[in-house]
Amino acid sequence: MSEEHFYLELCEDPVQFEHASSVNNVFFDEANKQVFAVRSGGATGVVVKGPEDKSSVAFRMDDKGEVKCIKFSIGNKILAVQRTLKSVDFINFIPDYPHIEFTQECKTKNASVLGFCWTSWNEIVFITDQSIEFYQVFPDKRSLKQLKSQSINVNWYQYCPETSVLLLSTTVQGNVLQPLLFKSGTMSKMSKFEIELPVVPKPAKLSLSERDVSMATIYGQLFVMYLKHHSRTASSAGAEVVLYHLPKEGAGKKTHVLKLNTTGKFALNIVDNLVVVHHQSSQTSLIFDIKLKEPDCAVNTHQPVLPARSIHPYRIPLAGPAVVPSQPPVPCQLYSSSWSVFQPDIIISASEGYLWYLQVKLSPTVNLLQDKGKLMDFLLRRRDCKMVILSVCSQILAGGERGSLPVVAVVFDKLNQVYKEYLEAEQTYSAAMEAGPSRGSAAHKRPIRTQAVVDQSDMYTHVLSPFTEGKDVSHKMVIAVLMEYIRSLNQVQISVQHYLYELVIKTLVQHGLFYMLHQFLQYHVLSDSKPLACLLLSLESTYPPAHQLSLDMLKRLSTANDEIVEVLLSKQQVLGALRFLRGVGASTKDSLIGSPEGTTVVAMTTRLPGSSWTRRSRPETRCCSTPCSGPSSRGTSGSEGVQHSTPESTARSMWATSRSCLGTRL
Repeated sequence: MSEEHFYLELCEDPVQFEHASSVNNVFFDEANKQVFAVRSGGATGVVVKGPEDKSSVAFRMDDKGEVKCIKFSIGNKILAVQRTLKSVDFINFIPDYPHIEFTQECKTKNASVLGFCWTSWNEIVFITDQSIEFYQVFPDKRSLKQLKSQSINVNWYQYCPETSVLLLSTTVQGNVLQPLLFKSGTMSKMSKFEIELPVVPKPAKLSLSERDVSMATIYGQLFVMYLKHHSRTASSAGAEVVLYHLPKEGAGKKTHVLKLNTTGKFALNIVDNLVVVHHQSSQTSLIFDIKLKEPDCAVNTHQPVLPARSIHPYRIPLAGPAVVPSQPPVPCQLYSSSWSVFQPDIIISASEGYLWYLQVKLSPTVNLLQDKGKLMDFLLRRRDCKMVILSVCSQILAGGERGSLPVVAVVFDKLNQVYKEYLEAEQTYSAAMEAGPSRGSAAHKRPIRTQAVVDQSDMYTHVLSPFTEGKDVSHKMVIAVLMEYIRSLNQVQISVQHYLYELVIKTLVQHGLFYMLHQFLQYHVLSDSKPLACLLLSLESTYPPAHQLSLDMLKRLSTANDEIVEVLLSKQQVLGALRFLRGVGASTKDSLIGSPEGTTVVAMTTRLPGSSWTRRSRPETRCCSTPCSGPSSRGTSGSEGVQHSTPESTARSMWATSRSCLGTRL
């Protein structure tokens, strides 16, 4: 099966640890993303492996019974080990502190410790079946101080380390969830909420299982994900994942329903803000994007973004002294019953001794999602998306996949909307920095330029410039695409860079479309700029009216007086340059006097007969008028507008044109 078939894969460099066995127990700490391999209760060694090699730790501890739970505090400063249902043991790992165990028993009578969670490097919460006990650890004194306790019956719990929110299952059925927030040494209750059960049992019993609930942050918001099982019938499409948004204030609210359209055993991951649902029996996975939704809906129902696909096959390299160098790696059994899935993107195979990070490959999604507008929405929210987005734009324009202009317009508009939002954020930040800090205002953070920001240089280099060079592309399509991109930029009020206009002009000139060029300039479809005026000057030999169009553009800019004088002098129109300078109120001293070349030009030009143009009435100021040659406002083509005359009459008409376009008073 081709590589383009798989859009999910396991990372190439997994964390390896000693696999689970009768003498080796494996534990995972979701806060620090560490795997603990505990041999013989720790007496023969404990090896801790983390995401990075520098976070690995190896040590021994006394065998005081079966280890039920083991976790480091943040920064590997203090180790907590639970061996009984009544207490938790602690060991200092801070340098220069004694490496001696000390113990804390839960203070609630007749309670059993279900587990514990570190909320900071020296703060820990015990979860018992009857209460929550929040402690501060003093490693130097080898003691703990209770900060707060809360009496509550608990069936099971979930903890989200990214948000420091502890979720408790309460009541007999277990479907009333109580969130607790831990912050800066405080514990506060959030609003509790109820999970809707598919069937309410009678008599009441625990119906909401811990394995069917998980917490994760998606697009910066905390959600409780509930795997709701249904038997597949005519009225039900099977299981679904229900997402409850958990705000900082207010109760959790049901906001999204992900339709799985099948039944069986499932597991959930979050990868790049995508909800990934693994289905064990079919050995496939589905992905959902909750941002692809219908607007203004209280509860959004989602179908999978892409067809179900398996994770890309993974091969485990053999290790050990008996390995033959030529022996191929052994295929890993995907979707194994020994897999354990943790949030957000971790898959652990305890039987094989591997911890993988799940990854999304964007390239295969391009051909699986036919709606280009929806595809662009999907890609713009992913991390490493820029080159894939640019390749999609090229595919839409090139070869047999050339899309219609409405599709091209939709893609350009979506890209430029993100581009505009980034530019506005940059401007707001710059303005705030210039204004300085003010009382009561929050600190401004510089906006992060994500890969979703595709600017004009990216489009020019990777899409538009190669597109114009294509041999099998009609020039009409090229011009239409270029103008569509410029329209999209103007629509969101982004200043168009001159090199895009230059690309349009070069394409028009290359195909002899001088009339269209003249119209674009006359009606300001192409915005004025000095680089554009210089380009027009260089086209004079190919299209003579370009000289006058350039002068008109420089005059409209009102900041290019020096350039105008330079152009006039280059044509030996010294009197015209002098009159222009007088008209704009500039001094001729710096412009002409002191130039031997200029003096010679004056002497030469004053001998030209000038009565024909000195007797002309004062012209009105116009933007793009070329009486001598080129397309007129009536719609004549460039080739038809070229006049043939004597050198003397040409000089006179050229002077008249300069006066007319520059609007100088004679």
